[in-house]
Amino acid sequence: MDTIPSPEPSFDPAGDDRPAQWEEQERAAANAAGRDIADVPAVEVITTTAVHLLSAAAVKVGLADDPASQTDLDEARKLINALAGLITAGAPEISDMHARSLRDGLRSVQLAFREASVIPDPIGKGPGEKWTGPVT
Repeated sequence: MDTIPSPEPSFDPAGDDRPAQWEEQERAAANAAGRDIADVPAVEVITTTAVHLLSAAAVKVGLADDPASQTDLDEARKLINALAGLITAGAPEISDMHARSLRDGLRSVQLAFREASVIPDPIGKGPGEKWTGPVT
């Protein structure tokens, strides 16, 4: 039984209502997703977002499986700046326990960025250091 719709729907003169059913299913899924996010605590949203930024920054500074093809320091700088801002602004809201481990991860990618840079930024001028202070 083929459950994947064909890319070109066939014309059914008897009145095929599958497109209407699919649209209704998509609408129901979107409504369910909206209700689900409403149930997620803010601390979890903040920490999950920070972990995603941290993971992406780690890949972009070359701390992944294939650093030769995945390193992109321009992208890493943007991610680290966003992460530093989120951690700094969110720290009072997410408790010291969560913020401490995120700060440690941030410091690790900041140091990895400095190490991967051909021409390192001056101390205090690297990515995220505007919010975290100098990282050495």
